[in-house]
Parts: sequence; structure tokens; C-alpha cells
Amino acid sequence: MASAAEQLAANINFGAFSKATELKQRIWFTLAALIVYRLGTYIPIPGIDPHILQDVFKQQGSGILGMFDMLAGGALHRMTIFALNIMPYISASIIVQLLSAVSPQMEAMKKEGEAGRKKLNQYTRFGTVVLATVQAYGLAVGLEAMRGSTGPAVIDPGLFFRIATVITLVGGTMFLMWLGEQITARGIGNGTSLIIFAGIVAELPRALVNTLELGRQGALSTIFIIVMLVMAVGVVFFIVFMERAQRRLLVQYPKRQVGNRVFGGEASHLPLKLNTAGVIPPIFASSLLLLPLTAVGFAGGEGPEWLQTVSRYLAHGTPLYMAMYAAMIVFFCFFYTAIVFNPGETADNLRKYGGFIPGIRPGKTTADHIDYVLTRLTVIGSAYLVTVCLLPEILISQHSVPFYFGGTSLLIVVTVTMDTVAQIHSHLLAHQYEGLIKKSKLRGRKQ
Repeated sequence: MASAAEQLAANINFGAFSKATELKQRIWFTLAALIVYRLGTYIPIPGIDPHILQDVFKQQGSGILGMFDMLAGGALHRMTIFALNIMPYISASIIVQLLSAVSPQMEAMKKEGEAGRKKLNQYTRFGTVVLATVQAYGLAVGLEAMRGSTGPAVIDPGLFFRIATVITLVGGTMFLMWLGEQITARGIGNGTSLIIFAGIVAELPRALVNTLELGRQGALSTIFIIVMLVMAVGVVFFIVFMERAQRRLLVQYPKRQVGNRVFGGEASHLPLKLNTAGVIPPIFASSLLLLPLTAVGFAGGEGPEWLQTVSRYLAHGTPLYMAMYAAMIVFFCFFYTAIVFNPGETADNLRKYGGFIPGIRPGKTTADHIDYVLTRLTVIGSAYLVTVCLLPEILISQHSVPFYFGGTSLLIVVTVTMDTVAQIHSHLLAHQYEGLIKKSKLRGRKQ
């Protein structure tokens, strides 16, 4: 079976792609949805002076605002209707998944199948509205407090401006949430990841141009820029290697005799990825850190004393910020792996179909063995994610790199690209299988 799949994969070409009508429709739908998203990142919120806002971002854009702006595709520094991006939805998803792991009622709801999943999705949507409203109001208040070199950023501050900003930003986030769900259902790839991916890719050329401009002005040496670009290529290769790495557990199936024929007796593999959680841990960690740090960045030096203390200790490059970021990544690696992969359920499925791991007794012993192997893999996977994601923090703090190089941005771009290409590849394989089945049926009728 594996050899047949490999042979089909080798035979996939542009001719097969041209015949896959459904796949082309999905790709065009995805591209159209992402174009709509990018257009929305240029529609500004009313009542803001863009020139003063640009002046403010030049002063604060190298910190947390710069990172958030990179994930938002530049929508934050332009202060558009998608300034919050899809981060409130991600934060709400974290809260719902945490509650489903802690609350018995929500855990039972999770096991109800499609009906339970719809209820949890509804809770996630309600949570998104609440979080987006809180963040939008904080953003509106922060905008009113912003002042550039020539005046305030908000032309006419007051209650009306705050209400209009909250409605606009919450509506933009809810639209992105709906758009991501439509991409997942009717397009190619995960809609939420693709929206973040599109924002990062759109901002990378501008960040690269700014870096080259700093090199031309002498702020960065030419050798350092070359080393940084080579390092980026090396990080891409490292991410691809680690994302494809997996541990294969040998699974043996016993022989069964039905009449005069013997079935089974084959060996298979249970693949366990080194990074089962994928790109979710750094996204979750970044979104949680953005909740308090965004308020700190907008408050500047006018907030209470405790807020200024938090701002100092949680600044980029500080030991506390790096420690919290690394700890959150490690936590979400284990947490998300525990959610998406259940060793007990996998062991039960193996026993149901007669499969067993050589040298391991079926049932609980098999589940414990799978859990032991998966835990060791997750330790390595979490260390890999921490290494990749802390790299930009070191570059920003030690070398003043003007954009969020490597780390989370490259990780998202590479993994989302790999996932999307894999889904396209699966659609092409399925299309070729359908073609082979139709040909075999026609030949059978002729005979």
C-alpha cells in the first residue's frame, strides 16, 4: 500500500492538478479570502490622525507593538478595522480548551461528538466577543492617551470615539473568525493559521527593506546583515527537518485464517511526530503575553507604578520575559499534545483491530509505553520550539534587529506552508485514486 502511494505521489504533475476541479476551486476560494483580509488591513478606524500614529509607532514599534503588528500584517500601525487580528479568537480557544480539560461538564461535552463540538465552538465565539471587547476598549483608551510630536493621535476623543472603536474592532475580529472558518471548511489549510501566515508574509518585504536601509545608513554592518540572512535560511532548514522528524513504533498484526486463505501477519508503523503540537504553542504563548503587555505599551509612563514595574520586567530581552515565554511554550507543548493525542484511545484501537507493539502487552501497558515515548519526544520538541522562538528575542535585545526575525514568524510561515502543501498533495492523491477506480470499473464492464 505504501509503495502504491509513493508511486502515485511520484506521478503527480500539473496535468493531474488541471483535472482536479474541486482542488482548484478550494485554492481560488482561499486566495480570494486572503485578498479580502489584506484589503481590510488598509481600512482605517475613523477619528485617528495617521501621521501622528506613525510618529508614535516609530518610538514604540521595536517592542511588543512591533511583534503584534507583524502578526497582524501591519494592521496595527495603520490602526485599521483588523488591528486586533484574530488573536482574541486564539485566546478564547485557549480558555475553552483549558476549561474542557479541567471541568467535568465541558469534558463530557467534548466526548459528545459533533453536537458537543458545536457547543464548545459556540462558547469559543462568545469568549471571542468578550475578549475582543475588552481589548478594543483598552486600545481605544490607549489611543486617546497617545501623543506624537505634533499633537494627540485621536482627533476628537470621548465616549463616542470609544464606542465606535470598540464596535469597529470587535466587528473586524468576528469577521476574521468567520473568514477563517470558511477557509477551513471550503478552502485549503487551516483558516486561522493562514490568516496569520498572510499577515507575516505581507510584512516581511517591508521589514527586509528597513533592514537593508539601516545597512545603507551604517547602523548595521553588511557582514551582520549577511550573517543574519544566512541564519534565517539555516533556521528554515532546521524547522523543516524538525517538523518532519518522527518516531515510528512498530505495530504487528497477527495472522488470521478465513477458510483456505490467510489474512494479516503484516507489520505497520505508528508515527509519532517530534513536534505534535505544531505551531500552536508559540501562537498561544504570544497571544497570552500580548494581553497584559499591550496595555503596558499603550500606557507608556503615565500609568500606575505597578504597571511601570511590569513594563520594565517584561520588556524584550529581559530574563523574566524570556523565562515566561519559554515556560508558556513548554506548557502548551505538553498541554496541546495531551489534547490532540490520547495514548489510551490509540491503544484501545490497536487492540480492537488485533494490532500490538512487539514486546509490549496490549491494553494499559501499550498506552503507558506510547505515553512514555510521546513524553520524551515532546521534551525534545518543546526544547526545539523554545530555541527557535527565543532566537529573535536575543537578536532584538543584543543586536537591535529592527524586525521580528526568525523564531515565531519563520516557524509559522514554514509550518503553515508545509501543512497547506501536504493538504494539496492529499487532494491530488485522492483525485488520482478516484481516476484509477473509475478506470478499473470501466475495464471490468468491458470484460
